[in-house]
Amino acid sequence: MNILSKRRVALGAFFFFVGLCFASWAARIPDIQAKFDLSEGQLGTLLLFLPLGSVIGLPIAGWAVHQYGSRKVIMIGSFAYAMTLPLIGLSPSLYMLVPVLVLYGMLGNVMNISLNTQGLALEDEMGKSILASFHGLWSLAGFTGAGIGAGMIFLNASPALHYIAVMVLSIVIILSAKGYVIKDRKTTEGGSGLVMKKPDALLLRISLIAFLGMMAEGCMFDWSGVYFKKVVQSVPSLIALGYVAFMGAMASGRFITDKVAARYTKVEVIQVSGVLIFVGLSLAVVFPTVIMATAGFLLVGLGVASIIPLSYSIAGRSKLYSPSVALALVSTISFFGFLLGPPLIGFIAELFNLKVSFALIAVAGLGITVLSSFRKAVFLIPVKPSPNRAK
Repeated sequence: MNILSKRRVALGAFFFFVGLCFASWAARIPDIQAKFDLSEGQLGTLLLFLPLGSVIGLPIAGWAVHQYGSRKVIMIGSFAYAMTLPLIGLSPSLYMLVPVLVLYGMLGNVMNISLNTQGLALEDEMGKSILASFHGLWSLAGFTGAGIGAGMIFLNASPALHYIAVMVLSIVIILSAKGYVIKDRKTTEGGSGLVMKKPDALLLRISLIAFLGMMAEGCMFDWSGVYFKKVVQSVPSLIALGYVAFMGAMASGRFITDKVAARYTKVEVIQVSGVLIFVGLSLAVVFPTVIMATAGFLLVGLGVASIIPLSYSIAGRSKLYSPSVALALVSTISFFGFLLGPPLIGFIAELFNLKVSFALIAVAGLGITVLSSFRKAVFLIPVKPSPNRAK
């Protein structure tokens, strides 16, 4: 295995660890709701704070990576992210849980920007598209985390004990992979690195598409278990089935996104993705049975799979901004999908019901298709050729 392959494996391990931590939190949201006896509206409000932290952390992440390089940020952020997870389960009150969720969201996006910056640099060195495969590992970790969560629930383990076990596993992964993380240089292009300026037309369009994709993704992460419990009314052992179907389909879709986008175009992949999100959520709303809702969530997973990796791949090659700044600019807008989506679902469910909330997110899928149907040429940005490749 050559050095580039080793670095790819190591970076993939970091993506996997971050996805595992996030999925572990998401898998126990129904338990957090029960622990504090929260209604749907109250849970929606609580879920607001993690993506709020994500948005707060985005300019910090862009600046830190721009100033100090992604490797240093990854090394510090990874340990902090892993050790913050148990604090969620150990929080004795909402007054303690809220700041922990804000911190967890901030650290999550520090890892998001730094890892994707690493991924784009390695992608350019290898001379081929590989970013979606890293996101596939993140999703595969989510699938794994959901399975571990289901096992922990079956064993009647508390969220705190569950999260401590994941933290220990995460630290092992970090220590094993840290030696191959790229020691990049401080960038000098694209300003100071602080995300304080308006994105150009290309980044704005990509950001809006990513915004709607993140809204659908956040819906699945935070509400799929609740939907199966209260709308589908599945038996307790099948509550996580929809989430597992979604995560499994999203992981599988991301492993083939690079090849499909190379064969067709990025815009065509994104257009089809929006349709899949719409059809999948519509199935779950119109036919809220275990089989149909599971099939619907699987289609949503396939639809969501390509949105973020393709958006980041395009944004990271902006001619106006350095990769870390461009990623942070797009993420600042797109993560408002995470910020607004889950609590919006809770508020609408409080006024109407969860089926109406999920129908709204289905319409967002159509929005992705519409937005990606104009000015297709802006999406056709190739990977930079590697200077190391034979001419």
